[in-house]
Amino acid sequence: MSNLSRRDFVKSGVAAGAVLSGLAARSVHANGTDILKIGLVGCGGRGTGAAHNALDADPNTKIVAIGDMFRDRTARCMNLLKEKYGDRAPLTEADCFDGFDAYKKVIEKCDVVLLCTTPHYRPIHLRAAVEAGKHVFFEKPVAVDPAGIRSVLESTKIGKEKGLTLTCGLCWRYHTAVQETMKRVLDGEIGELTAIQETYLTGKLWTRARQEGDTEMAFQNRNWYNFTWLSGDFNVEQHVHSLDKALWAMGDKPPVDAWGVGGRMVRVEQPAYGDIYDLMGVTYNYPNGVKVHAFCRQQNGCFNDTSDQFIGTKGTADILGNRICDLQGNVIWKYRGKGCDMYLSEHQAMFDSIRNSKATNNGEYGAYSTMLAILGRECCYTGKRITWEEIMNSQQNLAPTAYAFDGNPPTLPDADGKYLVPLPGTGNHSI
Repeated sequence: MSNLSRRDFVKSGVAAGAVLSGLAARSVHANGTDILKIGLVGCGGRGTGAAHNALDADPNTKIVAIGDMFRDRTARCMNLLKEKYGDRAPLTEADCFDGFDAYKKVIEKCDVVLLCTTPHYRPIHLRAAVEAGKHVFFEKPVAVDPAGIRSVLESTKIGKEKGLTLTCGLCWRYHTAVQETMKRVLDGEIGELTAIQETYLTGKLWTRARQEGDTEMAFQNRNWYNFTWLSGDFNVEQHVHSLDKALWAMGDKPPVDAWGVGGRMVRVEQPAYGDIYDLMGVTYNYPNGVKVHAFCRQQNGCFNDTSDQFIGTKGTADILGNRICDLQGNVIWKYRGKGCDMYLSEHQAMFDSIRNSKATNNGEYGAYSTMLAILGRECCYTGKRITWEEIMNSQQNLAPTAYAFDGNPPTLPDADGKYLVPLPGTGNHSI
């Protein structure tokens, strides 16, 4: 496999499709009976689930190509899709691609591409897709570093110019009850917002052991959740859902700055837990005086809570509880409508957008919500108060020098097999 720089990696994937026009992207498959060809990049659990969502959301679709870094994942995904969807998943070995450049081959064959790989690769794959004139579903988080965020914002602009639909997997934006609760908050039903509390307190997630014959690059990509350069750390990969609701409530506007505390208390086994933290607490400061207090933790045997509590001058809102209370704690409204499958809803909205030539583009809020999480991470890693301007202009780029299984990841184990973990206040990590 050739050694590619990050810049070359992007360029090599986009050249072939760059000639497609925005007009063609808007008009193709506008008829609801036309078959839309779907491609999947990233065949893990979330990717396979997204393929199911896409096929269930629109009966006039079929999946024509899938790709993943690892061949065993494409094989498993292909078998699952063929078993459930039959001739709507007419996949053969020739339609399954693996390796670092698998995304390019998938994008060539489809009308709509689902980008569900490890988060680090999202900016690269998104740029290739929009340059090729393809509609995109792209999972959260959309990047792991400021360089990636800026790339996503550029791709968002290209997508708008071409009239493409770009649907971000921040799925709570597509949940009916959450939509209705948020609408009431934004309409002023709890008065002026004064504070927001976001919590995502849960247990430890998975690790994957090194397989026989794995290079360091292969091992880290299999065990990607536990390496910051691949996942963004757990607050970026998971807590971004909570931060997105805070950004939504603040009119999709960023804060002035943030500060935080965090560390690694129980996630200490090596090398399984790589270099990520297991708890973070961040305060984001807005120019109107509103503070967003965000807490996330992945530790077993502890109090768990995932909630969004909004405090206003007239009352409070529990976003996931779908209720609004007055200042005395009395429930004055609660959502009582139909439930929904938000994973299905986001794909239904995407296909409706494509077929009815009313392109929707979630790229900007996807980028800003992810950047909120990155900002919080960097405050915790460094122990510094960091402004939004500083993080947006940061030159931090967590890419390896080459995308190849025999290349070196940006973080390597020491002689004892341990990885460098950021220590606040010591200067061993910077933005």
